[in-house]
Amino acid sequence: MVADRADSDTGFVGERLEQLGGDLTQLLREDFPADGTPLSAEDADLVLLLGSHHGVVDPGREDVVAAESALVLSCLAEGRPVIAICYGAQLAAHALGGVVDRAEFPEIGWYYVDSHDPALCPPGPWAQYHYDRFTVPAGARGLGESAAGPQGFAVESPDGRLRLVAWQFHPEVTPEVLQRWVDEDADVLPGQGVDAAAIVAEARERSAFAQAEAHSLIDVTLDAMRLVRSPV
Repeated sequence: MVADRADSDTGFVGERLEQLGGDLTQLLREDFPADGTPLSAEDADLVLLLGSHHGVVDPGREDVVAAESALVLSCLAEGRPVIAICYGAQLAAHALGGVVDRAEFPEIGWYYVDSHDPALCPPGPWAQYHYDRFTVPAGARGLGESAAGPQGFAVESPDGRLRLVAWQFHPEVTPEVLQRWVDEDADVLPGQGVDAAAIVAEARERSAFAQAEAHSLIDVTLDAMRLVRSPV
């Protein structure tokens, strides 16, 4: 999995992957080779791109974005499946020629997602925490949207196998992770009209359902990627 050092909690998604026999290995963005050496995922059956407090179009991060974009393209070229979440979804869209920019308004909290594919992007409220948006890249299939923009896309091989799925929302997020995020942004959220306490309280109320939804989404995704799932 690819993550920021301070934000590497895979939450409900990682929990399910480990239940199914996965062994998660971290590749931290802060540790990307400074000399431009290509990133390698040759030992991985699946690559998971997590979110980030940074943005794909933030100045000064061009080398990091280029390295991770190259990793996405190499995975697709090698037939290695990719799951991308939030920043990871924006990064994957960028790598494939989509546009990433500032959203008209941020989505922080629980927002309804209109689905074009109820299996890979179930409709309903999902946890969101993003300021940017992406366009669905050419050749990909849009999975859903909200008022802020696209909420997911899929890249499939000619035989229908899912090669990459990207979600703008956060199926992985636990109440504890969401609490940490709002604590880190405590100085800015009130000015954006965000009730941090209410968001976290809703996460705690939804926790069991959100966990079940995330687990089910991973099961469906692995089946579409034709990855063998170990019995639980």
